[in-house]
Amino acid sequence: MKITDFHTHIFPEKIAAAAIASLSKSSGIKNNTDGTVNGLLKSMDIAGITRSVVLPVVTNPKQFTSVNRYAEEINRKFEDRIISFGGIHPLDSDYKQELKTLKESGFKGIKLHPDYQGVNANDISVKRIVYEASALGLIITIHAGKDISFPRMASTAEMLAEVTDEIKPDKFVLAHLGSWGDWQKTIKLLCGKNIWLDISFSLEYIKEDILREIVRLHGADRILFATDSPWSKQSEYVEKASSLFTEDEQKLIMCKNAENLLYGRKDD
Repeated sequence: MKITDFHTHIFPEKIAAAAIASLSKSSGIKNNTDGTVNGLLKSMDIAGITRSVVLPVVTNPKQFTSVNRYAEEINRKFEDRIISFGGIHPLDSDYKQELKTLKESGFKGIKLHPDYQGVNANDISVKRIVYEASALGLIITIHAGKDISFPRMASTAEMLAEVTDEIKPDKFVLAHLGSWGDWQKTIKLLCGKNIWLDISFSLEYIKEDILREIVRLHGADRILFATDSPWSKQSEYVEKASSLFTEDEQKLIMCKNAENLLYGRKDD
């Protein structure tokens, strides 16, 4: 069975060590790879993962060009194994043109992380990005719930439900099962909406009965296998998913849903 990891992170070789060290310190989480593309590929081979989606975060509008230049390079060199989304900052004054540039450059989606970008998920700046990106047919993946590196939450289930209901994006992926650290809110506010939920950085923390309730209520056809590598170990996630989900659920969650979202089809 093919496996797609819908949520991973890498950094350019020259800054990977410093970036990983800083993030590890702020989060208190030990990394499982060195944060480089080669580290990710090695991890994928060990875990038996077919492809990974890389999600870059633009923490300052001025980073748009450099972050996406590297993402384009990754897509050219590793197109059979890695798909990098583009990054954009909600406060980018030229966001409409920047999104068009990403679309024209072949990116399949974008990543937003309100905590790192200094805005709330239901801020008008985020809503505009979600609206325009959706109009262009781009996938939008957004951090959801608490980020353990930050004392406050900028992307709550309430905020994301508001964005979903108001903007009605076509391809909206909420990371970390919709509300990291408070998955009852996913059940109460998000299940059943026109969204996808990825399981990244969640299987170590969520209670099994809550996970099963989310899958039952939201549907296995809207759940995406994801790890948040290098912060979760890909091989362990493959093993956990194999034990937590039924065979039919695994086919959807670990491959078909991602293929459908990325390519508009479901592979066998």
